[in-house]
This record gives sequence, structure tokens and C-alpha cells, in this order.
Amino acid sequence: MRAKDIRAKAGEEPVTMLTAYDAPTARIVDEAGTDVVLVGDSMGNLRLGHDSTLPVTVDEMASATAAVARVVEDAFVLADMPFLSFGADEAAAIENCGRMVKEAGADGVKLECGPHTVDLTRRLTQLGVPVQAHLGLTPQHENETGLFRQGTEEETAQEILDLAREHEDAGAFSLVLEHVPANLGAAVTDAIDIPTIGIGAGPDCDGQVLTVDEVVGLTEGAAPFSKRFGDVRGEMERAVGDYLDAVESGEFPADEHSYVEDELDDLY
Repeated sequence: MRAKDIRAKAGEEPVTMLTAYDAPTARIVDEAGTDVVLVGDSMGNLRLGHDSTLPVTVDEMASATAAVARVVEDAFVLADMPFLSFGADEAAAIENCGRMVKEAGADGVKLECGPHTVDLTRRLTQLGVPVQAHLGLTPQHENETGLFRQGTEEETAQEILDLAREHEDAGAFSLVLEHVPANLGAAVTDAIDIPTIGIGAGPDCDGQVLTVDEVVGLTEGAAPFSKRFGDVRGEMERAVGDYLDAVESGEFPADEHSYVEDELDDLY
């Protein structure tokens, strides 16, 4: 899967996108037929024990992206650029984004966007780094905007629409819209020719993305715009509890889990 393949899906067929943060999960997500595997900075919350995405480093993102890229065969692998890895200095941003492609094996990068990322998107695209833009709720700005629905007023909705057009013109191959009104998601989708991928942005986007942890039911709960499609957390709790019971009762390990070497009998 290449950026042009994702771009060609706009208005034609839904784009499927899921996060993955490690090789075993990425293999499952890829083999299921997912179009885009995002190594999200949500790993800060879901894997690294942080309260937000902000502490995630470039090194951590590169390591996780490399693990995912090693096992994915068909999906497009996106590295989610972490907080302050771009936006301050263009040369540093290009180096950080380029590292995800050259060293970690990503197929492209995702940027949480604003007016400051239009020129960067254009430059990265010129250099051969595919860019997925991200508008609406951008968690890296939580200290400024909070983690609330965005684009709920005419002025802010127009800003999102304008930025969507600007990032399309700059070369972005797709656009994530997070936690915006469904009618705004539909309006942006109609206004641009690259695929929109919604997360809490309504059913009219060209595709959808969720964290894999919520999809499989690994988290304790799910966001109001998300859905649990499994109960991995419950299954893990059951399996761990059964293991502890088996060890404490002496049931495990049983004879079939052990190996005896007859030649060592003289040691006893």
C-alpha cells in the first residue's frame, strides 16, 4: 500500500486505519487487511504509562515504528510525530520525520496540524515523505484547547475547513478529522479530494480510525465516539487469574510441562 493508493480511495471505498504499537499487534492488524497502521503517539497513554501523549519522545516513536514496520507486509505504516518534534525549526522537523522513514521504516508521517504545518507539509512532500494531516481535536494541544470537541462554532469550523484545503494543496495525501461535529466532517469531506479519516467525526468521512486497544477491548472503557468490538481485557484477567490459581494450587506445572533427564539421576 502506498500513499497514492490511499489517496485514490477518496469517494470510492472506505479507508480502514488502526493503531499498533508493537510487532505482534501490528501483524494481526495487517493480516486482517487494514489499509493504514498508525504508530500513534497515543502509545504515551496506552503503553508507556503517561497521562497524555506529550512525553512521548522521537526515540520512543522511532523504536515502536521500527517494530511495527518489520512485520507489516501490506498496510501503509504511519509514524505519528510526537510533541515538539516538528513546528519549531524546519530543518529539525525534516530530520525527525525523515528518520521515521529512513531508519524506522515508516511509509509516511502524521502531523497534528495548524497554520504552522502547511509549509512543512509541502516541503516534506517535495522531499518524498508522505504526510497525513490531522485537524480538529489535536491532543498535543490539550494544554491550550483541552480534550473537547472542536469546530463547534462557525468561525472554528471555517478554520478547520480552510486548513484542510491548505494541507491538501500542500500535498497531504489524507486527513484525519478528530472529534468534530458530523456535519463538519461531511463538509470537509465534500470540500477536498484527498480522503478524510474520521475519529469521532461522523459517518460521512472517507474512512475511520480508532486505537486498537479500544477496538479489541483492552482499555477499561472507550471514548464516546469509539466502540469496543471485543473483550481482550476480560480474557486477560481470566487467564492471569487461572494461572495464579494453578501455581498456588500446585496444578501447574504438571508432568507434561516438565522434562526429566535420566542421566542426572546420580546427582540426587
